[in-house]
Amino acid sequence: MTEPRNNSGHWRAALLLALLAAGLLIAPMFAGDYLLTVLIEVLYFAFVGQAWNIMMGFAGQLSLGHALYVGLGAYTSAALYVRFGIGPWIGLVAAVPIAMAAGAILGFLAFRFRVAGVYFTILTIAFAEFARIGFDHLGWTNGSAGLFLPVAQYTHNDLWRLRGHPAMFYYVMLAATVLAFLGCRMLLKSRIGYFWLAIREDEQAARATGIDTFRYKMYAVVISAGMTSFAGVFYAFYYNNLFPEQVFNILRSIELILPPMVGGIGTLFGPIAGTFVLESLSEGLRTSLAFFGVDIPGIKQVFFGIVLLFVVVAMPEGIWPWLSRRLGLKEREP
Repeated sequence: MTEPRNNSGHWRAALLLALLAAGLLIAPMFAGDYLLTVLIEVLYFAFVGQAWNIMMGFAGQLSLGHALYVGLGAYTSAALYVRFGIGPWIGLVAAVPIAMAAGAILGFLAFRFRVAGVYFTILTIAFAEFARIGFDHLGWTNGSAGLFLPVAQYTHNDLWRLRGHPAMFYYVMLAATVLAFLGCRMLLKSRIGYFWLAIREDEQAARATGIDTFRYKMYAVVISAGMTSFAGVFYAFYYNNLFPEQVFNILRSIELILPPMVGGIGTLFGPIAGTFVLESLSEGLRTSLAFFGVDIPGIKQVFFGIVLLFVVVAMPEGIWPWLSRRLGLKEREP
């Protein structure tokens, strides 16, 4: 009886994935500018959620300073473009190693000296704050005055320079999110993925079995940092303005990690499900308040906190594990 049920679950999962992919591919053909903007944000947070999930969901290392890697990617690519006219894809070649180097330094200091738990989390926040203060006084990137990318009216999409219609940005982010999903799945099913899970569940036991926990935790930090820096490059060329207080702020880091926390930490679909739920509810709340002419500062953050509290109490594993069982995609617990 078990085998047919598993096959049925795989079939449902494949069908759901195909429908989701088809819907996302054709969405720009029917979505207006507002809805397209929302979908771009959904894909952006889903991508970053996958990157953060590598550290926390797979390897068990809680980072609350992931805005550091977004900011490094954004400022590196934007500064190269503004100062030297270097396009974002070449800028990405510089942005990714810089973010990975920052992650490697953070990881080395933490893991070599056995900084773990809440102290590791504080260290990630400290690195992001150091970056915020540093870029706030860095004249080459205009410091606190902000770095602005030139914007022109383009009659066609220039993919090489990431200039054009929002639909182009949508498909770029969709492709990146799909690749991130497939890459995370490959990592999770590989030897390194199994080592990460062992470290997450019991690091001392993993070390006792011969796993080089230092090396594999370093892999998690560096890979996550490199992936997140791509989101920073996209952020810079999509919004066209950067301010250290905005990009490196801890509130930005919290905003990035909420989707996988709500959707299900350590699951592949968790960041995607969490992003769709949070963005849908957030936009619904904003539209409703605007309809009645109500403007409450900070209401979005309060609302997210309420949603997170509800999920923690009602669905401790996250929305996706709960939903997958209801849809028959996963065996129910005995």
